[in-house]
Amino acid sequence: MSRIGASDHRRSAGRGDRRRPARALAAVAALLPAVLAASACGGPAGAADVAQDLTVMTWAPSGTGSTDRPGMTALADAIGRELNAKGGINGHKVRVLTCNEHNTSDGVAACVRQAVDAHVAAVIGSASQFGTNFMSTLETAGIPYLGGYGLSSPEFTSPLSYPVAGGMPALVAGSGRQLIEAGCKSLALIRPDTRGGDTLAGYLAGAIKQTSVKLTDVKAPEMSNDYSAVAKKAIGDDRPGTCVISALGAEPTSNLLDPYRRLAPKNTQLASVIGSFQQSVVDSTGGDSGPLRGAYATAWFPAESSPVWDNLRATARTYGNGATIDVADPGVQTTWVAYEVFRQAAERTDKSKQLTAKALRTVLDSGDPIDTGGATPPLSWGMTSMLPSADSPRLVNTSVTFQQVQGGRLVEQHKGFIDVRWVLTGGKAPA
Repeated sequence: MSRIGASDHRRSAGRGDRRRPARALAAVAALLPAVLAASACGGPAGAADVAQDLTVMTWAPSGTGSTDRPGMTALADAIGRELNAKGGINGHKVRVLTCNEHNTSDGVAACVRQAVDAHVAAVIGSASQFGTNFMSTLETAGIPYLGGYGLSSPEFTSPLSYPVAGGMPALVAGSGRQLIEAGCKSLALIRPDTRGGDTLAGYLAGAIKQTSVKLTDVKAPEMSNDYSAVAKKAIGDDRPGTCVISALGAEPTSNLLDPYRRLAPKNTQLASVIGSFQQSVVDSTGGDSGPLRGAYATAWFPAESSPVWDNLRATARTYGNGATIDVADPGVQTTWVAYEVFRQAAERTDKSKQLTAKALRTVLDSGDPIDTGGATPPLSWGMTSMLPSADSPRLVNTSVTFQQVQGGRLVEQHKGFIDVRWVLTGGKAPA
């Protein structure tokens, strides 16, 4: 509208005998946008609709190598299309912005600036290891971070973060319990030689402290092309009852499998946590004939074969526009759960008003549980649900699932969820 006014003014300015009418026309043009805004009508086609859109963002790295999670942003796009095909949320069209954070601090800084400039109601189902670079900006803008992948400590400490899963602490604690059930007599944890790795070793020690299971803490480089010495130390004498847990991450765990295969241990049981390996790694390493045959896995969510993911599969198939969306990817599953929480929370807000970040936070902070359709236990971020921990107070979902590679597929090894809250709070195992 202002462009139309300026154009009229330029045309009139060249007509000496009409300068006063031209000035009057320019004044009217300057006032017209405000008049139209007050009357809630007129304006360029689609402008009013955009103003009423419900805008959110999802970011994740792509084109960077092993850290890539392109399925997360692809799924976010698909969910947006499906929501709008079904009428949006509370009558508002949903605009899903996606951003490639390139696995760099500068990349995620650009994404968070875009989110703030767009006045998004939430950043949803995203992945970035640079929480210290983006969380404070979101806090200043009052934007909730809903369902992050859990790669950085601010995701479990910021009052504006709403994680839907328990991150690595829950996975490692759960892995310890899973392997005790499997009859392991000694555990070797292969983990990064970092402060975060030190914390993981502490959680695993807490999971087995009431048992006679021996723990060997194997520190390893965060990234290496040769983990031969690490694998050899973890396997040790290869005695019956020896179990090895990898908590290195996806690419390092894949690199670890080569020397593990060459060492060919006969008695050692391999285990890992989701994120360090998943179905695609099982497939790429030979499936049921590879080193992951029979391997145990601790996960946040049910196995990909579970009917819990039927709606996710349908959305990816119908609205994915040909994008590659791996339903077995825990990043994709996290994004799905996060958007389900967002949808339900948004529908609980005042339908007569536009959804804002503040209104969404009010619902999420209310403590009223949100059902995720069986992907997680009901989620609540009320004060009574918070973890009494200085390290991870925002960690409210302390449940995990036990899976195992059977017939080349990750399948359910234990029915239902296993709550490891007692491990994360330094308590005793339930009787």
